[in-house]
Amino acid sequence: MNKFDQIYKDIKNLKIQGAHHVALAGLRALKYKKDYKKIISARPTEPALRNAITFSKITDLDAAKNYLNNSQDKILEYGTSLIQGNVFTHCHSSSVTKVLINAKKQRKKFQVFNTETRPKYQGRKTALELTKNKIKVTHFVDSASNEYIKNADLILLGADMITPKGEVANKIGSNLIAELAKKHKIPVYILTSAWKYSPKKLKIEQRNKKEVWEKQNKYLEIKNPAFEIIEPKLIKGIVSELGILKPKKFLKKVKKIYPWIK
Repeated sequence: MNKFDQIYKDIKNLKIQGAHHVALAGLRALKYKKDYKKIISARPTEPALRNAITFSKITDLDAAKNYLNNSQDKILEYGTSLIQGNVFTHCHSSSVTKVLINAKKQRKKFQVFNTETRPKYQGRKTALELTKNKIKVTHFVDSASNEYIKNADLILLGADMITPKGEVANKIGSNLIAELAKKHKIPVYILTSAWKYSPKKLKIEQRNKKEVWEKQNKYLEIKNPAFEIIEPKLIKGIVSELGILKPKKFLKKVKKIYPWIK
């Protein structure tokens, strides 16, 4: 298998996770073969990948890669400034884990509460990355979120997409957590590159039902939605390279700075 096809396969099969890593991998694949449509099709619901490729066409592959990395540095700075007390997170976001590891390096005192995130258990990846860096983690099944969220001082989540209405698409279960945060009066912050913004209609991906259960029965219907929408009213701030902004202000700024995102 050639390098382009291997990267394509790794993105499609979720071996490469986190929008930042997916976008970088997509750019890397294009160095071997300029098949833009195929590499985007590996993760069609991922705006960061699509926008990175669009930017690379306007500039070049290295410029797109450098922009993504510089954006991460700014998100790291802004996100770390928010860490004051315990953090609750869901699924796996490279932006979230990097911020928490950086906060630990700055000797901030906190612990993390995180879900296992069925059915692919991405939360385990988060827990392992954090514990490797000597950060205390309490890990639990998704349905125990209400039991442990009350111990947190803020919620940090990643994003797969931001819509023109300021809605944030993230791993299934994210809006449920945001609703619980509202109930317990805990602020929700989204850590993400502004390149997650997309004016395109969001299609909720239904992944393979066998990820949930291999059981087959003519009376049994299995659903496996990958994402759900977090309402903007539940979001305290979107933390991106543009700063820490309310959803409405984020939208205004991103449209001004990135008019080419269409």
